[in-house]
Amino acid sequence: EDNLKPKVQWLKELGMDGSQMAKMVVKSAQLFGLSLEDNLKPKLQWFKDLGIDGSQVAAMIVKFPTLMAVSLEDNLKPKVQWLKELGMDDQQVAKTFARQPSLLGLSLETNLRPKAQAMRDQGFADTQLVSLLVRDPRLLTSR
Repeated sequence: EDNLKPKVQWLKELGMDGSQMAKMVVKSAQLFGLSLEDNLKPKLQWFKDLGIDGSQVAAMIVKFPTLMAVSLEDNLKPKVQWLKELGMDDQQVAKTFARQPSLLGLSLETNLRPKAQAMRDQGFADTQLVSLLVRDPRLLTSR
């Protein structure tokens, strides 16, 4: 209980209500096992630095509860770097992740890069990919 209360309070401060928390717990209670100081708060700050506010992060967690368990160094930062290499700016990266947070759970090497390459092979330029992905990031989550 001593471990749970601060996390529930933190989620409330993000703007998450009871029904959102319930949905999140049903999908994955893993969030409540993460360290508030070593994991949750630093990731929230990283998302804010990227241009995603607390309420958007709360909505992302509801959609993709394992988001906060994903490694910042090994997963999140490389995906941002890759999207920037495609030509996205911070605002476009933030919008893409806010719309489709599950992208952050996909493998860069076995999913995202190959799908982007397949689109290039069909004649899409990187500027067109960026435009498409910002508008509908689900393109990278479909089979």
